[in-house]
Amino acid sequence: MGLKKSTTQTSPENGEQERDCNTIREELISDSATTRRWAARDIINCPGASMLLLDQLNTETDPSVRQVILSSLTQLGDSESVEGLVACLRSEDASLRNEAIEAMKHLPQEVSHIMASLLNDPDPDVRIFAVNILESLCHPDVETWLRDVIHDDEHVNVCATAVDLLGEVGSEASLPALSNLKSRYPDEPYIQFAADVAIKRISGD
Repeated sequence: MGLKKSTTQTSPENGEQERDCNTIREELISDSATTRRWAARDIINCPGASMLLLDQLNTETDPSVRQVILSSLTQLGDSESVEGLVACLRSEDASLRNEAIEAMKHLPQEVSHIMASLLNDPDPDVRIFAVNILESLCHPDVETWLRDVIHDDEHVNVCATAVDLLGEVGSEASLPALSNLKSRYPDEPYIQFAADVAIKRISGD
């Protein structure tokens, strides 16, 4: 049987809308994955939608429901949604981390406001995830952020992730930073290799 949408409709009247939102909140924690999936889509117009979606995301086990929750969070794009997605970067669930990274790539303006904080997070894994977000983040400061990483970050794996991406998106303005990176890590073969590859790509050699 095909998926059928709930017959609950939102009325312009405040009382009816609140009643519908109460129904949707209950459906979001239903035992039925199909019901939860519709609720995750329909809840975006309800008060407190971001927090309700994030609460469910933390316990949701059905992949298709998680995808709808993440889609709704990107549609909302408010501070609660972004903060919740950042929290997912610290999850032990690798799938949830990767899904959060993909979701954040669709929020360039919202994520740009916290990117400096992510790239300076005490956890090097979070800094690596932040670089991964930059891979598809359509924002004019991506190259600048990557240059800052390879200039300042003291963790070799973070720099390695950044230099790989810089080789794809960098311009000649990044050549001095790449040369400096080689000087910072003279005994790291991969850094030497990756920086050389980036320099050659940017220079057109």
